[in-house]
Amino acid sequence: MTQAQLGEALGLSQSAISRLEKRGPAGTYDMALLGRAAAHLHISASLVGLAGAPSGSVAVERREFLGIGAAAAVTPVLAALPVQPETGQPAALRLGTASYRRLDGSTPSRDLADAVRSHIQLIDRLSARRDQPQLAAVRSEALAFAGWLSWDMGDHGSARSFYGRAIKAARAARNGLLAAYQLGSLAQFEAHAGNSPQALSLAGRARTILADPPAIADAWLTSVEALAHAAGGDRDRADQALTRSRKVALRLDREETPPWPWVFTFDESKVSAARVACGAQLGLPDWVLSADTAALATGHEKQRALLMLDIAAGHLAAGRIDGAFAIADRALDIGLTYRSGRIVDRARDLRRTLTTTTPPRVVRAFDDRLHDVYL
Repeated sequence: MTQAQLGEALGLSQSAISRLEKRGPAGTYDMALLGRAAAHLHISASLVGLAGAPSGSVAVERREFLGIGAAAAVTPVLAALPVQPETGQPAALRLGTASYRRLDGSTPSRDLADAVRSHIQLIDRLSARRDQPQLAAVRSEALAFAGWLSWDMGDHGSARSFYGRAIKAARAARNGLLAAYQLGSLAQFEAHAGNSPQALSLAGRARTILADPPAIADAWLTSVEALAHAAGGDRDRADQALTRSRKVALRLDREETPPWPWVFTFDESKVSAARVACGAQLGLPDWVLSADTAALATGHEKQRALLMLDIAAGHLAAGRIDGAFAIADRALDIGLTYRSGRIVDRARDLRRTLTTTTPPRVVRAFDDRLHDVYL
């Protein structure tokens, strides 16, 4: 793996990875960054000083439990890293959540959901034995991921329940940044669901907690507010929020570690993706088609499929029916491959926006595919 490839996976530049490798055993390292690196490289947490596991059978059992396999070839710098303050159960459980997140881009949510729920049950049992803020934070992260999986499966009731529990766990952890992120995540969900007032209220509560947020948190939360304004049909405020989010994102140093370890960096391409989503909500093809190329550079395949459906909505609003449904058909392929209820539901929403008594052949073929979908 090249430095650039590892950097892309961790949300850092190639030069930042190079500097990390040059620090050596005497250097200091960010715990969250080490967790992401370990999950991506499929190596034991103990090898990067996170799990605190002894050598021998215990370490092997922990690796097997986390599902990340035995360590193969490890670079000298990773093998020589100093032990970090967070060790033991919280670090091992957090790495487990990170491992499941890594699988999200290539695995149907329906295949992950049961394993993640079992992971949450284990965290709950361990949390019941000791009142530890670190375990509460780990629980919050796992619950939020379960909410994301439920959303992808089209189960909005479970998604809201998991996100609500994630917010409560973050408060129990006394972690303001985590609580704000979980509130923002629920706000993002409600914005995509079309619930503008609730999304804006949740985003406002997140800002109240943060007070003086890190720049990357500010850029992301502002993009969520743009989506909420778009859901309410307010083009001007959505545009203002997107403009502000882009200005903040352009000032961000891509080599900085994100303030929360469970998400990737936020950059200009993420703002482009938000603009495409807002344009689709508002029926503004110029917003969609002006940002579609940059937007498609973000996220994994399932996320790109949702963007493709937003782009299809832009083409449809511009009167390009054949082009819109050709794009939507490719997105539906991805939705069926990953059995994503969210993608299929979004495809159905797109089809409902076209009202005609004589649909073209490409639309009739799309209808035939949708009629046969049973996830």
